[in-house]
Amino acid sequence: MKMIEVEYPMTAKGDVVDTYFGDEVADPYRWLEDDRSAETGEWVKAQNKTTQDYLANIPYREDIAKVVREMLDYERVSAPFNEGDYTYFYKNDGLQNQSLVYRQKGDGEPEVFIDPNKFSDDGTVSLAGLSFSGDGSLAAYQTSTGGSDWRKVTIINTDTMETIGEPLVNVKFSGLTWYKNEGIYYSSYDKPEGSELSQKTDQHKLYYHKLGTAQADDLKVFGHTDAEKHRYVGAQVSEDNRYLLVSAAVSTSGNRAYLKDLTKPDSAWKTVIDTVDNDVSMLTSKGETIYLFTNNQAPNSRVVMVDANNPGVENWKDLIPETENVLSPRMAGGFIFAQYMEDAISKVYQYSLEGEQVRTINLPGVGTASVNSSKASESTTYYSFSNYVTPTTFYSLDIETGESTVHNKPKTNFDGSNYVTKQVFYKSKDGTQVPMIITHHKDTELNGKNPTILYGYGGFNISLTPRFSATVAAWLELGGVYAVPNIRGGGEYGKAWHKAGTQLQKQNVFDDFIAAAEYLFAEKYTSSDYLALRGGSNGGLLVGAVMTQRPELAKVALPAVGVLDMLRYHTFTAGAGWAYDYGTSEQSEEMYQYLKAYSPVHNVKPGVEYPATMVTTADHDDRVVPAHSFKFAAVLQEFQEGTNPTLIRIETDAGHGAGTPISKTIEQFADIYGFVLYNMGVESL
Repeated sequence: MKMIEVEYPMTAKGDVVDTYFGDEVADPYRWLEDDRSAETGEWVKAQNKTTQDYLANIPYREDIAKVVREMLDYERVSAPFNEGDYTYFYKNDGLQNQSLVYRQKGDGEPEVFIDPNKFSDDGTVSLAGLSFSGDGSLAAYQTSTGGSDWRKVTIINTDTMETIGEPLVNVKFSGLTWYKNEGIYYSSYDKPEGSELSQKTDQHKLYYHKLGTAQADDLKVFGHTDAEKHRYVGAQVSEDNRYLLVSAAVSTSGNRAYLKDLTKPDSAWKTVIDTVDNDVSMLTSKGETIYLFTNNQAPNSRVVMVDANNPGVENWKDLIPETENVLSPRMAGGFIFAQYMEDAISKVYQYSLEGEQVRTINLPGVGTASVNSSKASESTTYYSFSNYVTPTTFYSLDIETGESTVHNKPKTNFDGSNYVTKQVFYKSKDGTQVPMIITHHKDTELNGKNPTILYGYGGFNISLTPRFSATVAAWLELGGVYAVPNIRGGGEYGKAWHKAGTQLQKQNVFDDFIAAAEYLFAEKYTSSDYLALRGGSNGGLLVGAVMTQRPELAKVALPAVGVLDMLRYHTFTAGAGWAYDYGTSEQSEEMYQYLKAYSPVHNVKPGVEYPATMVTTADHDDRVVPAHSFKFAAVLQEFQEGTNPTLIRIETDAGHGAGTPISKTIEQFADIYGFVLYNMGVESL
């Protein structure tokens, strides 16, 4: 099979050198960090032309696009939720760039409430959040342009659809929490000088916006002193509008919490917990009792209750004690639905506010279930269920009887009965047992020659549970195997599993991923020549680290929007908040040396044959700035030995992934799957 020849654009090298603990480290591609420079812009154009010229030569690229389009082309309807006199739901006819919000009154005909496709001609302005006031007469919604984390908030009257006041601007990493019909709490940073897409933001602030007033006059609620910086500040108002809980965190794990009685405007803040060692949030309140969800003294989490007048941690009482499985509760109809992961598989139990287990919810199979939160007055709630071969189906749940009925089952072009999905366990380098779910066509022959994507994340307490994805379904339809290991750093086995993949234990994450590949080889699912490594964000770091540590492990590497420069990640946007997982190059010489030893940008060596690599990023990614990917692609192109291509695909007018229009999704996965199969030697589909 003839390989496509690639002539890479020249990337200029600078002479920047940083010194860490007496160690000089060259950073020749530092200039690519300037996302506003004309030189960076020209580099992006040249790299994209090289990549698109390569991809255009893949003979079955359009055939793959057709398969992806077919898998995405089905009606998707969310679970309904009640606000005021209306029932609302999200719906996408199939190939609409953005899902629409509909509503209906009683048995009346549904009508369009918000159509995000009208926000822009190309679908790159998306709906990024929607919140209703208690009686449903008002709504606030966020919009994101080009996938940016910086948002605009518009407040409307839901009866007349008239806009109330001027939109709130420069809102970032924020929920929208209503207090009665009077106003909303929101969070943001001061807009940085210089590039808003890359400049550091590390002082999050909570505001209260009273309707009818100017944003400049918004009440400063929390985070407006220099006493201590909190990078993530959020608010929760209890359903009865009595209590405000403020959460303040310095990183993505652990938060302080403070409580205020809103019926007494001049009341002092009461401390719920004043350390950032654990996570705590409010589930609900009843009278003067607050119900909290926390992993304090419970790595797998628990639900506690406490008197709102004395909410300190020393007064907490267990309502749902910690178990051997990880808890994630939801409130619906005045009950707690305790969702557990047992080896990454869902189990759900219903509890009263007195701590009595009412029943086990009978789920339709082995997979991932998620109960929707609903008001205490509701008698019905809904939950979703899916796995890798079962498209997301919504069930209505009678809260009184516990009976489930199908509410909405999508009609897709994917026949899950043709596929098998199973969970296996394998040993990592240090003997740790790690679960993995492998999915493939039931007729797949285990001969070591099956194109396989090994997908991983391994960080930030995030769990990869089995869920349906139309783009994964397309890979399966193309004859591929899809394998997802639940590696350390995630939350599948609670806080201990998370911490075992952080800072000076981060190598465990990479070892777990490598061992997953070796299991697939041993069991003849695939071999190095037919394996692709894929992951995004922290998962992009995972792929970058593994491909530089074990370049012979896989034929293809697909690091997406990755954290790839581990010495400087904390200097961009909100990156410093990731230090709980990573540590920083400035905190100690030991931490610096550890980061440098696996940082993908710093571990590409000359004369090594790396996998065929397509780095993917976006020019408006202001969470993991594209400079990470730019620098990694540049050094790979400089040092790559042999003929494996090293490309970078840079999406324009797009961000970290949220709100990506369907049209761009089809293009992206046609390119990704085409690149994978072509470099595995697949000549035709």
